[in-house]
Amino acid sequence: MADRHISTTPAMRCLKEAGASFSLHPYAYEEKGGTATASAALHVAEHAVIKTLVMEDDAAAPLIVLMHGDCQVSTRTLARQIGARSVHPCTPQQANKYTGYVVGGISPFSVRYAMRIYMEASIADLPALYINAGKRGLLMRLSPADLTRVLQPVFVTVALP
Repeated sequence: MADRHISTTPAMRCLKEAGASFSLHPYAYEEKGGTATASAALHVAEHAVIKTLVMEDDAAAPLIVLMHGDCQVSTRTLARQIGARSVHPCTPQQANKYTGYVVGGISPFSVRYAMRIYMEASIADLPALYINAGKRGLLMRLSPADLTRVLQPVFVTVALP
Protein backbone atom coordinates (compact mmCIF):
# COMPACT_ATOMS: atom_id res chain seq x y z
CA MET A 1 0.00 0.00 0.00
CA ALA A 2 2.96 2.33 0.43
CA ASP A 3 3.26 2.73 -3.37
CA ARG A 4 -0.39 3.69 -3.82
CA HIS A 5 -1.04 7.34 -4.66
CA ILE A 6 -3.37 9.03 -2.19
CA SER A 7 -5.31 11.95 -3.64
CA THR A 8 -5.58 15.06 -1.50
CA THR A 9 -8.88 15.54 0.33
CA PRO A 10 -10.38 18.82 1.57
CA ALA A 11 -9.47 17.70 5.11
CA MET A 12 -5.79 17.36 4.19
CA ARG A 13 -5.84 20.72 2.43
CA CYS A 14 -7.37 22.34 5.52
CA LEU A 15 -4.67 20.96 7.81
CA LYS A 16 -1.86 21.93 5.42
CA GLU A 17 -3.20 25.49 5.20
CA ALA A 18 -3.39 25.62 9.01
CA GLY A 19 0.24 24.49 9.30
CA ALA A 20 -0.72 21.33 11.19
CA SER A 21 1.61 18.34 11.16
CA PHE A 22 -0.01 15.04 10.21
CA SER A 23 0.80 11.70 8.62
CA LEU A 24 -1.48 9.52 6.48
CA HIS A 25 -2.31 5.91 7.35
CA PRO A 26 -4.24 3.91 4.73
CA TYR A 27 -5.91 0.60 5.60
CA ALA A 28 -8.30 -1.84 3.94
CA TYR A 29 -11.76 -0.35 4.54
CA GLU A 30 -14.53 -2.76 5.57
CA GLU A 31 -18.19 -1.80 5.38
CA LYS A 32 -19.46 -1.41 8.96
CA GLY A 33 -15.99 -2.30 10.30
CA GLY A 34 -15.71 0.99 12.17
CA THR A 35 -12.87 1.99 14.44
CA ALA A 36 -12.20 -1.61 15.51
CA THR A 37 -11.17 -2.53 11.97
CA ALA A 38 -9.07 0.61 11.54
CA SER A 39 -7.28 0.23 14.88
CA ALA A 40 -6.51 -3.46 14.24
CA ALA A 41 -5.20 -2.74 10.73
CA LEU A 42 -2.97 0.10 11.95
CA HIS A 43 -1.93 -1.64 15.19
CA VAL A 44 -3.06 1.26 17.40
CA ALA A 45 -5.40 1.39 20.39
CA GLU A 46 -9.04 1.84 19.41
CA HIS A 47 -9.24 4.52 22.13
CA ALA A 48 -6.87 6.68 20.01
CA VAL A 49 -8.98 6.30 16.85
CA ILE A 50 -11.46 9.16 16.90
CA LYS A 51 -14.96 8.88 15.42
CA THR A 52 -16.53 11.89 13.70
CA LEU A 53 -20.24 11.63 14.45
CA VAL A 54 -22.78 13.89 12.74
CA MET A 55 -25.88 14.59 14.82
CA GLU A 56 -28.80 16.99 15.04
CA ASP A 57 -30.33 18.69 18.04
CA ASP A 58 -34.06 19.12 18.68
CA ALA A 59 -34.08 22.25 16.49
CA ALA A 60 -32.68 20.19 13.56
CA ALA A 61 -29.36 22.05 13.81
CA PRO A 62 -26.48 19.79 12.75
CA LEU A 63 -23.44 19.28 14.96
CA ILE A 64 -20.32 17.14 15.07
CA VAL A 65 -19.20 15.06 18.04
CA LEU A 66 -15.65 13.69 18.23
CA MET A 67 -15.48 10.53 20.33
CA HIS A 68 -13.00 7.78 21.19
CA GLY A 69 -13.49 4.76 18.94
CA ASP A 70 -14.13 2.42 21.87
CA CYS A 71 -16.81 4.65 23.46
CA GLN A 72 -20.36 5.65 22.69
CA VAL A 73 -21.99 9.08 23.09
CA SER A 74 -24.60 9.58 25.79
CA THR A 75 -26.99 11.70 23.73
CA ARG A 76 -28.98 12.56 26.84
CA THR A 77 -25.88 13.91 28.61
CA LEU A 78 -24.76 15.69 25.44
CA ALA A 79 -28.15 17.40 25.07
CA ARG A 80 -27.98 18.53 28.70
CA GLN A 81 -24.42 19.87 28.32
CA ILE A 82 -25.18 21.84 25.14
CA GLY A 83 -28.57 23.17 26.26
CA ALA A 84 -30.72 21.15 23.87
CA ARG A 85 -33.80 19.09 24.67
CA SER A 86 -32.50 16.15 22.63
CA VAL A 87 -29.75 15.06 20.24
CA HIS A 88 -29.88 12.21 17.74
CA PRO A 89 -27.59 10.78 15.03
CA CYS A 90 -28.17 11.92 11.45
CA THR A 91 -29.02 9.51 8.68
CA PRO A 92 -26.17 8.72 6.26
CA GLN A 93 -27.87 10.96 3.67
CA GLN A 94 -28.07 13.89 6.11
CA ALA A 95 -24.45 13.37 7.20
CA ASN A 96 -23.35 13.45 3.54
CA LYS A 97 -25.40 16.60 2.90
CA TYR A 98 -23.96 18.45 5.92
CA THR A 99 -20.33 17.37 5.53
CA GLY A 100 -19.75 16.59 1.86
CA TYR A 101 -18.16 13.30 2.92
CA VAL A 102 -19.60 9.76 2.74
CA VAL A 103 -20.22 7.75 5.91
CA GLY A 104 -17.08 5.80 6.73
CA GLY A 105 -15.00 8.67 5.36
CA ILE A 106 -16.29 11.66 7.34
CA SER A 107 -13.65 14.06 8.58
CA PRO A 108 -14.40 17.03 10.85
CA PHE A 109 -12.11 19.23 8.75
CA SER A 110 -13.43 21.32 5.86
CA VAL A 111 -17.07 20.22 6.06
CA ARG A 112 -19.65 21.62 3.64
CA TYR A 113 -21.70 23.51 6.27
CA ALA A 114 -20.41 25.30 9.37
CA MET A 115 -21.43 23.24 12.40
CA ARG A 116 -20.77 23.33 16.10
CA ILE A 117 -18.07 20.81 16.99
CA TYR A 118 -18.00 19.05 20.36
CA MET A 119 -15.10 16.90 21.50
CA GLU A 120 -14.90 14.41 24.35
CA ALA A 121 -12.53 16.22 26.74
CA SER A 122 -10.28 13.20 27.35
CA ILE A 123 -9.24 13.18 23.66
CA ALA A 124 -7.02 16.17 24.50
CA ASP A 125 -5.03 13.93 26.89
CA LEU A 126 -3.93 11.49 24.16
CA PRO A 127 -0.29 11.65 23.01
CA ALA A 128 -1.54 11.36 19.39
CA LEU A 129 -4.82 10.53 17.69
CA TYR A 130 -6.01 8.99 14.44
CA ILE A 131 -8.97 10.59 12.69
CA ASN A 132 -10.55 10.22 9.27
CA ALA A 133 -8.70 12.03 6.50
CA GLY A 134 -11.79 12.50 4.33
CA LYS A 135 -12.10 9.17 2.54
CA ARG A 136 -12.86 5.59 3.44
CA GLY A 137 -9.80 3.57 4.44
CA LEU A 138 -7.61 6.54 5.29
CA LEU A 139 -6.81 7.96 8.71
CA MET A 140 -4.47 10.78 9.62
CA ARG A 141 -2.31 10.87 12.74
CA LEU A 142 -2.01 14.23 14.43
CA SER A 143 -1.65 15.79 17.83
CA PRO A 144 -4.65 16.72 19.96
CA ALA A 145 -3.14 20.22 20.16
CA ASP A 146 -3.32 20.64 16.35
CA LEU A 147 -6.84 19.19 16.25
CA THR A 148 -7.98 21.61 18.94
CA ARG A 149 -6.22 24.59 17.37
CA VAL A 150 -7.73 24.00 13.93
CA LEU A 151 -11.28 22.97 14.93
CA GLN A 152 -11.69 24.94 18.18
CA PRO A 153 -14.19 22.40 19.54
CA VAL A 154 -16.22 22.76 22.71
CA PHE A 155 -15.08 20.15 25.24
CA VAL A 156 -17.79 17.88 26.65
CA THR A 157 -17.81 14.82 28.90
CA VAL A 158 -20.36 12.47 27.33
CA ALA A 159 -18.52 9.16 26.79
CA LEU A 160 -20.07 5.82 27.63
CA PRO A 161 -17.70 2.82 27.62
